[in-house]
Amino acid sequence: MVREETVFGPIFSRRLGSSLGINLLPEKGKICNFDCIYCECGWNRDGRDDTVLPTAEKVRTDLERMLKKLSGHQDIEQPDVKTRSLEDSKSPIVPVDSITFSGDGEPTLNPEFPQIIDDTLRLRDRYYPQAKVSVLSNATRVHIPEVFNALRRVDNPIMKIDAPTNELIARINMPAPGYDIARVIEALKRFEGNFVLQTCMLKGNGFDSASPEVILPMMDIVRLLKPREWMVYTIDRATPMQGLEKFTPQEMKALVQPIIDEGLTQVQIKGAVEDN
Repeated sequence: MVREETVFGPIFSRRLGSSLGINLLPEKGKICNFDCIYCECGWNRDGRDDTVLPTAEKVRTDLERMLKKLSGHQDIEQPDVKTRSLEDSKSPIVPVDSITFSGDGEPTLNPEFPQIIDDTLRLRDRYYPQAKVSVLSNATRVHIPEVFNALRRVDNPIMKIDAPTNELIARINMPAPGYDIARVIEALKRFEGNFVLQTCMLKGNGFDSASPEVILPMMDIVRLLKPREWMVYTIDRATPMQGLEKFTPQEMKALVQPIIDEGLTQVQIKGAVEDN
């Protein structure tokens, strides 16, 4: 299972390019109000050894140190990254397309999330003004005003909905008690379309993204919310639940073709690495 430091990467992301990650959860544990059957971080029960959340100060310090290294603002040896400079006296310049909040669980659970977003935007503007700031979230806390306001300030608020009903979400995401898809949809309406909707497609645990009970109402949600982009992808790494089946890019494209044809939103389809 994956366990990330507070600031990690950059790594290549199928969806975001060269992505510098920020983990607002424990470095050696996992905290999430979902327990997704496909999560590369494993089950929640397997990540309880560490419950310490990084403070806004730690995130700010670690992020600035990393951005200085990657952008060449200070001379630090980096033998493990490719340099774009031909002068040995200069630090390597590493491209960063996105500064991405992901990590080992739901990032908005960190109580200092709004302050951390402000700090990150300020540091991005100083060191990597061309980079986007992205947040991968399960959208469970968008209804909280300070969380919503912070998400509105980033370039890419990427909000997850994998299934259209509470019953189906229970099969794939296994959320904490109190989750309500209707509340999530109402909260996402406040973006007025200026967000990215993310959906993982797979088959297993009595769930099938291709079944009419899933894909037809999911497309209705897209029509209702009109996100600027619908990001559709499938499993790519080891999953905690065994026996899950992925979809090919061709299969996913066929499933969402009505939305593509209607031109309501840009549709981005990403298969597993070996499919691309």
